[in-house]
Amino acid sequence: MFQRQRFLEAIQSQFNIHEVCALIGPRQCGKTTLAQEYAKQNAGVVTFFDLENPEALMALQNPLRILENLTGLVVIDEIQRLPDLFPVLRVLADRKQARYLILGSASRDLIRQSSESLAGRIGYIELTPFQIAEGGDESKLLTRGGFPDSYLAVSDRDSYNWRKSYIRTYLERDIPALGFNVPPLTLQRFWMMLAHYHGQLLNMNQIGTAMGISGHTVRHYLEILTGTFMVRLLPPWFENTEKRQTKSPKLYIRDSGLFMNLVRIEDADQLVTSPLRGAIWEGFALEQIIAALEMEMNEVFFWRTINGAEIDLMIFKGNKRYGFEFKFGDAPSTTRSMRIALNDLRLEHLYVIYPGQQNIILDDQITAVPLSQMLKDQNLFPATK
Repeated sequence: MFQRQRFLEAIQSQFNIHEVCALIGPRQCGKTTLAQEYAKQNAGVVTFFDLENPEALMALQNPLRILENLTGLVVIDEIQRLPDLFPVLRVLADRKQARYLILGSASRDLIRQSSESLAGRIGYIELTPFQIAEGGDESKLLTRGGFPDSYLAVSDRDSYNWRKSYIRTYLERDIPALGFNVPPLTLQRFWMMLAHYHGQLLNMNQIGTAMGISGHTVRHYLEILTGTFMVRLLPPWFENTEKRQTKSPKLYIRDSGLFMNLVRIEDADQLVTSPLRGAIWEGFALEQIIAALEMEMNEVFFWRTINGAEIDLMIFKGNKRYGFEFKFGDAPSTTRSMRIALNDLRLEHLYVIYPGQQNIILDDQITAVPLSQMLKDQNLFPATK
């Protein structure tokens, strides 16, 4: 049902130039399934190690002895549980007798050993949960999120309960497994507080005061949540204009389904009447656009001046700039803020993404486009070609 072929092709592309490919993304987003599919399509000798299995973890306590004679494809799942493997993989990668597909539920910044030990030998691919562009249903993805078990659950109630269990397991098992000594209830309270800052400027002092913790601790907790793909900090773009510009990042909960659990919205009926519906839509649409365009985390920005002019998302395609505004309404229109952004940022085009049914030309350089239509079009963002 879901078309994840581009990720399979991305893995092969990395193996064309590296001996090691790291497939990273949040836990249970489909990394293991994708690795198995890649192994199936690339017939040959395949060896799997799942480091959540105590036997595999024990076997790799002496990794060089176990791995040095393997050939073909070696898949190591949940690599963050055994970071001492990275120096060994460096030695093995230089021998070029096998390829290594490593799967991890933490970012390259949290798994620092990989970038330090395997510099020049490893390529990274971030696997997201299910997306509209892969064939997902927009309304279902909005309310359930993109984690496969949540999206494919028999009912909304089962989906909600799965996400509740996911959050608990993440806090009680996954975070300690990464080596962080944070009380689960404290991190859960922090995460729930962040949900109420979703789509807003990050104010660490305000959050720290509300939680009774230091700014250093706020930063530490944010690093954990961003490094495990739960939270996105969208940086501001600084333009050399005379206008004073915002310097704080904007904060988003990356998966709309988890966001709804954190704010206790159980289904689509509750979402319709929630005052958070606009914020949930904005974060959801933003993640869909970033994933569809395959943008890196350091390639996406927002822009805001002290006087209130802003654009929700700005990207670069070649030497051109494109802007996106996300509006949860049936009749989007132009605003003074949009025109200021077009002029000050010298945008090629500005897209107003909304949950509607048809394209609406609002101006020569401003078009309102339904999210699903834009993402499912094979010529994504034709003005960027």
